[in-house]
Amino acid sequence: MTKQDKDKEKEFQKEEQAEQEEQVQKPAKGKAKAKPKKSKQESKEIIALKEQIDSLNDRYLRLFSEFDNYRKRTLKEKIELGKTASEDVIISILPVLDDFERALSSFEEMDVNESFKEGVLLIFNKFLTLLQQKGLETIDSIGEEFDTDFHEAVTNIPAPSEEMKGKVADEIEKGYKLNDKVIRYAKVVVGS
Repeated sequence: MTKQDKDKEKEFQKEEQAEQEEQVQKPAKGKAKAKPKKSKQESKEIIALKEQIDSLNDRYLRLFSEFDNYRKRTLKEKIELGKTASEDVIISILPVLDDFERALSSFEEMDVNESFKEGVLLIFNKFLTLLQQKGLETIDSIGEEFDTDFHEAVTNIPAPSEEMKGKVADEIEKGYKLNDKVIRYAKVVVGS
């Protein structure tokens, strides 16, 4: 029951009590005019209508809160979608990033013009920075404990030392996370 309904009900009870007191205080006279009393049927109808109002208010509040929850849920889903909307594009770009890294490592073995090396390194750094701004992170692997949440074991090799048992000895392909979600597992060699 709302506060207004409770107030109206109290007023109704006060009026009835006042009418009863008047009748008790006034001596019964032959043909005294008495205020028409509300019949039991009318009071039952009033109570039924109040219950109906309460029921409708309850349904309204439930519907309103359900809509509010829906609005919050869809807003949260939109935010999550915005964070991972670029996931497919970034996954398709990862092989290009790998090619850049292979090219940079081959420059060290080959005799290549220094300005050419610097130009490629500049482009690689700019490309990597752009991807990092979008939420891309590399997964550190070498020397880390093997973790199936981040690593995919390609093969096992005998560990060179006792401390390397169960740890990643070599990394074949880098792993990446996008906004703390693994988008590519690191392919690694594990010491056993």
